[in-house]
Amino acid sequence: MLLRDIAHSRTGDKGNISNVSVIVHDMKDWPLVQERLTPERLRAHLSWLPVEKIERFSLPQLGALNFVLHGALKGGVTRSLALDAHGKCLSSAVLELDLNAPACD
Repeated sequence: MLLRDIAHSRTGDKGNISNVSVIVHDMKDWPLVQERLTPERLRAHLSWLPVEKIERFSLPQLGALNFVLHGALKGGVTRSLALDAHGKCLSSAVLELDLNAPACD
């Protein structure tokens, strides 16, 4: 099951930090997402990004997780040579995560 099957995402960026929120469509899927969408799993999924640190914040009343990806923007949006490795493109990449894949510990 891909994350996009049960959730949507919003992103933002500031400097060299990207902020990614994942919000379930239906609260019945919240326990699964909360259990399986860990910073470690997200780091492995986004292994092509130079992420220094990932912080995860849980918002159970909203059925959402917010991830702060430090160092993800290769120096910042204005310094990056990527067309758009931030914002909407990054949220699409996160939603391709397979929740049924073996966890990486």
